Amino acid sequence: MRVVIVGGHGKVALRAARLLAQRGDEVTALIRNPAHAAQVRETGANPVVFDVEAAKESAFADVLVGHDAIVWSAGAGGGNPARTQAVDRDAAIRSMRAAAAAGVRRYVMVSYFGASIDHGVPETDSFHAYAEAKAAADDFLRGTDLQWTILGPSRLTDEPGGGIAVSEPGTAHRQSKGAVSRDAVAAVIAQVLHDRSTVGRQLEFNDGPDAVGSAW
Repeated sequence: MRVVIVGGHGKVALRAARLLAQRGDEVTALIRNPAHAAQVRETGANPVVFDVEAAKESAFADVLVGHDAIVWSAGAGGGNPARTQAVDRDAAIRSMRAAAAAGVRRYVMVSYFGASIDHGVPETDSFHAYAEAKAAADDFLRGTDLQWTILGPSRLTDEPGGGIAVSEPGTAHRQSKGAVSRDAVAAVIAQVLHDRSTVGRQLEFNDGPDAVGSAW
């Protein structure tokens, strides 16, 4: 599989790229800073300098042509509401339209545990802009014809990876938000890309007892 990871220098993205490369996938990692290319290349991915915030949809499509899947793992990093909307909402939506135009059907969105139009984060909270942006992007993705999966990891840690506990929004067995290792998130990304049973599903997860390959 030929996979594009958007936000290729992120802590989760670097881990996911290494796992995908190890399994034989061809990974293109989009990065904004050329100084990060060497670190990305060490994972086995091919770094491509590409500013998702500034790029037009047509430029995005050109980068995606010839690939089989896209993983959105980019983010503005918070702190600036305008830039958060520009990256986490607007650029993400452009990437979805570009994927459709380029014939890239598989799309995995890395969102967050609890992401929803009804997220309940007050406007006075610094997290509000991010919650709004992710809700809009996730909702747009659900309305496309792409083969999408939305991942909702809880609070990220750098603890060693292990098992996970998965739930789906709206289900009676939904777990409470806890924490999950970045190793585990990367493993989930690598697994769901090749697992068609996850198409059309939003999976929220914490660290837990279940092996990634059999957790959903």
